[in-house]
This record gives sequence, C-alpha cells and structure tokens, in this order.
Amino acid sequence: MRCIRCGFQCEPQSAPPRPAPQQPEAPPATPVARQASPAGPGAGAAEKPSKQGRIRSGWALARQSLRVLMLDRGLLVFPFLSGISCVLLLASFAGGVWASGLAGADGEARNTVGWILLFAYYFANYFVIVFFNSALVACAMIRFRGGVPTVGAGMHAARERLAPIAAWALLAATVGVLLKMIAERVGFVGRIVISLLGMAWTVGSYFVVPVLVVEKTGPIDAFKRSIAILKKTWGESIVGNLGLGLIVILSTLVLLALVGIITIVVALNVGGWGVVFAGLALMVLIIILAALVGSALNAIVLSALYLYVTEGKVPEAFTGARLEQAFVAK
Repeated sequence: MRCIRCGFQCEPQSAPPRPAPQQPEAPPATPVARQASPAGPGAGAAEKPSKQGRIRSGWALARQSLRVLMLDRGLLVFPFLSGISCVLLLASFAGGVWASGLAGADGEARNTVGWILLFAYYFANYFVIVFFNSALVACAMIRFRGGVPTVGAGMHAARERLAPIAAWALLAATVGVLLKMIAERVGFVGRIVISLLGMAWTVGSYFVVPVLVVEKTGPIDAFKRSIAILKKTWGESIVGNLGLGLIVILSTLVLLALVGIITIVVALNVGGWGVVFAGLALMVLIIILAALVGSALNAIVLSALYLYVTEGKVPEAFTGARLEQAFVAK
C-alpha cells in the first residue's frame, strides 16, 4: 500500500488487540457444607481400604469431630446427663431387687419377675440413652446447617420426638430380652449365633437416631430406613466408628499410662498415700472424660455421615476427613 503524503510503500498496522472481558468472580462457597462428588456417596467404595487407611480415616474423623466439639463444648452436657441417668437407673433397679428380697428367692416366680424387671430396666436404659443421643444429634445437625446449637434446642428437639423415642426403646428392649432369653436356652454354638444376631441388630440400627430426629418417622420405619441407608452406600461394615473408638481408647490408655508413671515416681520420691489417691482420682476423671468425649464424637460423626449419605453434602468441618472411607463395601 502506497502512502498518499510521502509516496513510499508501507504496510498497514494491525489494530491493537482488544482486552478480553473479565469474567465475574464466583460467589464464595457456603461455610456450612460442600456438595459431594458427582459420583455420589460410595463411588470410591469398590476398593477396600487397608488397615493403615482405616486408621488414618478414623484419626481424620476424630480430629474433625473434635473441631466441632471444640466449637460447641456444651454438647458434652448430653453424654454427661445420659451417664448420670444410667448410673441412677442401675442403682435404683439393683436396690429395688435387693430390698424386695428377689435376689434370694428361687423358683418360677423369681424367673418371671426377674425377666419383667430386666425388660423394664432395658426399656428405661434405652430410653435415656436414645433421648440424650437424639438431643446431641439434633445439635450437631444444627451446627452442620449453619446454626448455633444450644442445650435447650437439643432438649427441645428430643422432647418433640418423645413418643417415637419411647417406641424405639420398647422395640430395642424387646429384642434385647428375647435374644438374652434365647441365649440362656441354647448351647455354645447357639450363643455364638445369638451374638451375631445382636451384632447385626446393632449395625442395622446405626442410623436410627438421626432418622428419628431428622426424618421424624416411627421406630419400624426408622430401622428400615437405617438398613436402607447402609445398603445404599458402603455396606454393613462400619469402619469409621471403629476407627474413632480405637483412637479414643488409645489416647485414653496413653494418658492413663502417663498419669500412672508420674504418680509412681512422685510417690517414691515424696512418699505418702495422698499422692497415690490423687493419682487414682485423676485416672478415674480421665476415664470419665474420655467416655463423655467419645460419646459426643461418635454422635457428631454419625450426624456427619448421615448428612453425607442422605443429602450428598460433607459438612465444612469434615472437608478433609474422606467420609467415603468410613465404611467398607460389601
């Protein structure tokens, strides 16, 4: 192309590139829960995790659930009240049996009254445990959904489900007494079979409490729903709960060993039974605290697993916990 003014040949200049339009920033993710992978819960359950993977999964669940517990330390009230109530129940039933002279009686009357008292004890014990576990699960679900749980909110949620909780306690007590009656009338092999049936009942009812609280169903439907959730996802072998329990037990044993060693060293250097009694009292306190913390952590993990299975969401506190490895496929 020739320039009009100077007459020289020149090349046309290309227009400067237009800047690319800026993409709008994505909105920040909600801090409550994140959506699971498109494959859904249980997509990676085809490969059975190794023992080391189970331990790592249990440790991750323990750490993440401990974070939630540190945010809401008031959740420890529920296992504390449950433990106190269970101790009082046991003491009252044992005292009643001793005061009535039933322990020294014999014959068919003793067996009949004994089974009735055992059924009543099972019912009351299951009711207390499920009631406070329901309150704890309700608080955990409130936290996972972005709310701020309180002890009053948990107790209110449990009181709203009082009738289904009592019905489930009645069903669980009936199953427990029937299994015990059968176990006392069969041989060694039969007792093993009854023990396996009891384990299957325990595993099948794993999700009963969150189903009662969240889905507001009856006891039979809650048990069916619990089994359906297990079959729908990873199967019946619960590894996350066992791994979490193992971590709690090992941590408790380590603390007890440290307190025991310190108590022995101080007692040998200082002398006196006061140091020994103080060490024993501290060890008892550690056991009680470990039981409370372990119960609270189990309920928190149970709530997180239920939310993951039913809604495909992983609570933000459990982002790195790899919930898919909490169960083993059949």
